[in-house]
Amino acid sequence: MEFEEYVSARGQELVRLGFTVSGDYQRAEDLAQIALMQAFRSWRKVRKADDPHHYVRRILINAYLSMTRRRSFTESPAAEIDPEHTAPDPATEVANSDALWRALAELSARERVVLVLRYYQDLDDRTIADVLGIKPSSVRATASRALANLRKTRQSHHV
Repeated sequence: MEFEEYVSARGQELVRLGFTVSGDYQRAEDLAQIALMQAFRSWRKVRKADDPHHYVRRILINAYLSMTRRRSFTESPAAEIDPEHTAPDPATEVANSDALWRALAELSARERVVLVLRYYQDLDDRTIADVLGIKPSSVRATASRALANLRKTRQSHHV
């Protein structure tokens, strides 16, 4: 597969993955661009990999984790939702989605990545471990801790 074919076939999927882990569309585009630039530089090596998309996905995740370690990285949550406001059903759906994004934003970068790879990308623990360069048992522990943190966040907002 040539690089241009890969970008056509998987480019938007990389942007969606970037958005899911970062919660920000502009950051998602930056992450996809970083991953594609790095993949392009070593496309011969990437193309020969067992799963080129897995290789590029790993580049994107590593770029995100690296980005979150920088002091300049900050999450910018949306304004508070007015509990007095009674909304029609579609707005309730949007509010629930917003609450989920807020809860995900409170997780560490690694916790968020593990949950996204597990539940959004539908990857198994071994594949997630390979993407992150950790053991599958660490993936399970991180996922467990992340879900516990989400539950705690949910309970604190519903008290």
